Amino acid sequence: MDLNLNRADYLQVGVTSQKTMKLLPASRRRATQKVVVGDHDGVVMCFGMKKGEAVTVFKTLPGQKIARLELGGVLNTPQEKVFVAAGSEIRGFTKRGKQFLSFETNLTESIKAMYISGSDLFLSASYIYNHYCDCKDQHYYLSGDKINDIICLPVERLPRITPVLACQDRVLRVLQGSDVTYEIEVPGPPTVLALHNGNGGDSGEDLMFGTSDGKLGLIQITTSKPIHKWEIGNEKKRGGILCVDNFDIVGDGVKDLLVGRDDGMVEVYSFDNANEPVLRFDQALSESVTSIQGGCVGKDGYDEIVVSTYSGWVTGLTTEPIHKESGPGEELKINQEMQNKISSLRSELEHLQLKVLQEREKYQQSSQSSKAKSAVPSFSINDKFTLNKDDASYSLTLEVQTAIDNVLIQSDVPIDLLDVDKNSAVVSFSSCDSESNDNFLLATYRCQANTTRLELKIRSIEGQYGTLQAYVTPRIQPKTCQVRQYLIKPLSLHQRTHVIDHDRPMNTLTLTGQFSFAEVHSWVVFCLPEVPEKPPAGECVTFYFQNTFLDTQLESTYKKGEGNFKSDNISTISILKDVLSKEATKRKINLNISYEINEVSVKHTLKLIHPKLEYQLLLAKKVQLIDALKELQVHEGNTNFLIPEYRCILEEADHLQEEYKKQPAHLERLYGMITDLFIDKFKFKGTNVKTKVPLLLEILDSYDQNALIAFFDAA
Repeated sequence: MDLNLNRADYLQVGVTSQKTMKLLPASRRRATQKVVVGDHDGVVMCFGMKKGEAVTVFKTLPGQKIARLELGGVLNTPQEKVFVAAGSEIRGFTKRGKQFLSFETNLTESIKAMYISGSDLFLSASYIYNHYCDCKDQHYYLSGDKINDIICLPVERLPRITPVLACQDRVLRVLQGSDVTYEIEVPGPPTVLALHNGNGGDSGEDLMFGTSDGKLGLIQITTSKPIHKWEIGNEKKRGGILCVDNFDIVGDGVKDLLVGRDDGMVEVYSFDNANEPVLRFDQALSESVTSIQGGCVGKDGYDEIVVSTYSGWVTGLTTEPIHKESGPGEELKINQEMQNKISSLRSELEHLQLKVLQEREKYQQSSQSSKAKSAVPSFSINDKFTLNKDDASYSLTLEVQTAIDNVLIQSDVPIDLLDVDKNSAVVSFSSCDSESNDNFLLATYRCQANTTRLELKIRSIEGQYGTLQAYVTPRIQPKTCQVRQYLIKPLSLHQRTHVIDHDRPMNTLTLTGQFSFAEVHSWVVFCLPEVPEKPPAGECVTFYFQNTFLDTQLESTYKKGEGNFKSDNISTISILKDVLSKEATKRKINLNISYEINEVSVKHTLKLIHPKLEYQLLLAKKVQLIDALKELQVHEGNTNFLIPEYRCILEEADHLQEEYKKQPAHLERLYGMITDLFIDKFKFKGTNVKTKVPLLLEILDSYDQNALIAFFDAA
C-alpha cells in the first residue's frame, strides 16, 4: 500500500524546543484531537481544528522559555494532564487550561529533559538527574557528561523503576535508584529516547534511541545486560534525530515508526516480517522538526502525522485527500468551506498589509524626530557544530526563526570549505591577508528567499587551532547581525570512543607539576573535542579517542599533578606536547615533560595512511584515462574490445570526475600528514630534517609504500 500524505499548516507559535508538542487523547477512535504546544515565549497553547480553522482552547501568559512538555495522569487512565518545564520550575495544567501544579525544584540549572509516569517525575539539567515522587526528592545522580534526554521503562508493566539517561558521550546509562546498573554504548551521541510501540514493546523493556548523527536503534533493557535488536545507519547523510513516535499511519494494524530530523526530514518506517524497520515515506520540511506525533487533528476519520518545527509551525501530514473525486468530464468544484477559507485569508492578508504600512509610516516619522530611539530587533539562532566520523569533516548548521539574508564566515585558522548538496546559497570568497591580521578565510553565503536553514561543511588540519566565526544577518529591518563562535581545537579530528586496541605500538607523553585536577582537565578540554566542560567526579579520569581521518588512537589519563597521554601516532603526541607546554606557560606553571617514542609506531601509522593515499593516486590515474577512453569508444562505436578495468572506468566516469574535483585537497592533506610525521619523528630525537622535505615530496609523487618506509628509516 502506497502512503500519500498531504501537508496542512495549522498555526504558528513562537520558537519551539525539542519535545514541546503533544496531542491530547481522543474521546473516541479517529475523533479529532486537541494539540498542546509550548514555546520560547513561555506560552502554553492548546487548540483544536473546527471547519478548517484553529480554535484556541486555552493560552497561558508569557513567561520563562519552555524546554519540555509532557502529558501525565493516573496510571492506566487517559494521560490528559499537561506538564511543562520552564527554568527550574514544573507547572501542571488540566486539559481546560486550569493550573493545578507549580513545583519549584531544587535544581540550580534550567531543566533540559523531563519524563512523567504517574506520580513519578524524572528530571535532568545539563549534568544532574533527579527523581521525585509526589514532588518529594527520591534519587539523584551526577552524570559524567551532558544528559540529552531521559525516560523510564513502564512502571505499570515491570516490577522495578528503571530510568535511562541519554548522555552526550555516546552512552545510555541505566539507573537503579541513584546508581548506574550498567552503561550501553550507542553509535552516536543519543539525542532522543522513546518506548517502542509507546509501551516498551512485548516485554515492556524495548527502548528506541535516535542520535545527533542520524542513526536509529532499538535496545531491550534487561536487568543484567542489554540486547541490541536492530540499528539503522544514516547512508543518505540526513540530519540528526530530534523526535520519534509510534503510530499506525499506514492502517495495517501495526504501529509504524515516525521520525523527525533536524534538517526538516519527516520519515515513516514500517516493520517487515522480521520486525526490521523499512522506510515507507519521507517528506522534507524547510526547518528542524522539534516534535512529532501521530493522531487525528484536521478532520474526523483521517489519520495524520502532526509535527512542530523550530520556528513554531504546527503542521499536519494528513491522509485526507486534497481533491475530492469527480466524475468523468465533470469540473472539480471548490466547496463552500474552501471558498470561505480563501476569502477569510485574503481579508486577513489585506488587514496585515495595511497594518504593516501604517507601522512603517509611523516608524519613518518617529525616526526623523529629535527624540528618535531605534531598538535592535532580537532573533533566535539554532546552531550545531559537529564532527562527522564518516568523512572527518565538521558540519555547521545555522537555523534562524526568520529568513536568512547572508552569512559571513571568518576563520583565523586554515580550513577548507566543502560542498554541501543541500546548500542552495551562493558563496563568494574574499582575499585575506593571513600574515598581518590572522585571517585565513573570509566567505559570504547569500541565501535565496525564504531560506531559514543553512548547512556548511568544513575540514580542519590537526595542530592548527583557533576560532571560526559566523556572522548571521536575517532579512529584517532595521538590519542587525548576530555572531556565533566555534573553537577549532588542536586535535579537532579526534572523537570520543569507549574501547581502544591496547596492542598497538604506543608513544607516551608524561606531564608532572604543581597543577590541580581542574587545571589539567581544562587543558584536555582545550585540546580535544567531546570532553565534558566540568571535571568528572573522582580523583583520576581516563578518556579514549580515535582520529576520524586516520583511525589512530589516543588514551589520556590524568589526575592532580600528573598526566599521561598515549598514542600510536607521533604527531598527536607532538601536538599535545606543544599545546600543553604553551597553556602551562600562560598560567606560569612549571611542567616536567618526559616522553617515550616507539619507532614501530611510525611504520604502523604509514600503513594506516597507505590505503587512503593509494586510493587518491589511483583516482588521479583513472581520471587521466577517461578522455582517451571516450575517444576510443566514439571511434570504435562500442567498448567490447576494452579490458574490464577500462570498461569500469568509463561506466563510472562521472562519479570519478566528481570525486577528483575534491582530490587536490585530499592529497595535499595526506602529504601534509606524512610530512608532519617525518618532522615529528626526528624532532623528538633532537634533529631538524626540514631540509629533507623536498626529497620526501618527490618520493610521494612516485609513491611506493616500501620506498617511503625505507626513506623514514634511512633519514
